[in-house]
Amino acid sequence: MPVGRRVAYWRGRRKLSQQVFADRLGKSKSWVDKVERGVRSLDKLSTLQEIATVLRIDTAVLLGRDAEPVEVTDRVEGVDRIRAALSRYEIPLGRPAGRRPVLPVDRMLREVGHAWATFQYARYPQVIDLAPDLFTNAQHTHAEAPVTGRVPLVEAYRITAALLVKLGDAELAWLATDRAMLAATGDRDLVAAAAVQLGQVLRASGRAREAKPVMLAAAYRIAPPVIEYGTPSELSLCGTLLVQAALAAAQYGNEPAATELIDEAASMAERVGDGHDYHRTVFGPTAVDLARVAVAVESGDARDAIAWHEKATKRRGWRWIPPGHRAAHLLDAARAYLHADDATNAARVLIEAERTAPAEIRHRPAARNVLAEIARDPRAPTTITQLAATLGLG
Repeated sequence: MPVGRRVAYWRGRRKLSQQVFADRLGKSKSWVDKVERGVRSLDKLSTLQEIATVLRIDTAVLLGRDAEPVEVTDRVEGVDRIRAALSRYEIPLGRPAGRRPVLPVDRMLREVGHAWATFQYARYPQVIDLAPDLFTNAQHTHAEAPVTGRVPLVEAYRITAALLVKLGDAELAWLATDRAMLAATGDRDLVAAAAVQLGQVLRASGRAREAKPVMLAAAYRIAPPVIEYGTPSELSLCGTLLVQAALAAAQYGNEPAATELIDEAASMAERVGDGHDYHRTVFGPTAVDLARVAVAVESGDARDAIAWHEKATKRRGWRWIPPGHRAAHLLDAARAYLHADDATNAARVLIEAERTAPAEIRHRPAARNVLAEIARDPRAPTTITQLAATLGLG
């Protein structure tokens, strides 16, 4: 697209008449008209910079440097590497490990712990790099130590599935989750932990109706006979699965069930308390309040979602929530503000999310969609439009 047409396009996006645009540039309306029709060329970089400033976009957008952003390219290539690694089947086919050393179980547990921490801090490019070797190494460790090596194997698949859901590849995430569930079979805690990712995958695949009964079966399988005597680990897994069931119910429009399930999870969260991370669930009262926001957004109740958001972010436990989880919640809050036609606050919380965990916005397709929607609003601040332009969403 010629530069002049780009100027015309963005002027229209900003709802500026040719006369108002010309006045802000200190030019004549005729000058603007000639630029937009391509009669007059824009040769000076200083003039392009002035135009970009008035239009609240990056100069590179006017110059047509809008090739697919590096974040998108890296994400696609990373998913392809994970897909290739999941396709090797080295252990079942008896393929030799080659020069790959078989890691002892304690070393493998440290490796998956590091990968989980990296994921929770939303350092997705690093997790993309780690994932293929992580579950391949875990497979070899499990082959050498079938009993003690099962935990790192299940955890490696869980991390991979959680990452793929974030990256928008629900079908490949389902494969990783299926392997986690099969590897966990026979261990009640591991099955419940893997089921958390199963709930995420089913919802991301548009199978919310199927997700709810599966999540409830997994939750009540791990639930203690008497809640008051349940361990924090059991309650965290059970409560997290109830949250997944609630989100599924909200997704297909069963709001009463969603409310009942989230209330049940909240009673368990009070017994666990904030600041814990049993089985990488980050379960506690604050996490449940954040889930209430997501449920309200799914149900289309923007006012309720905003109220829960404002309450949750004032809790002491908010600062104990990992950065990636906080940024994901802020994305839900941005959606709520958009539904309430409050682009200003939607932009504010999205900018906060980008500052908290940049990759949550730059690598998640869902986040990029919200960013693009906010950037289309004429009330959007320059920070948002510049970020959108940088990510090729202008």
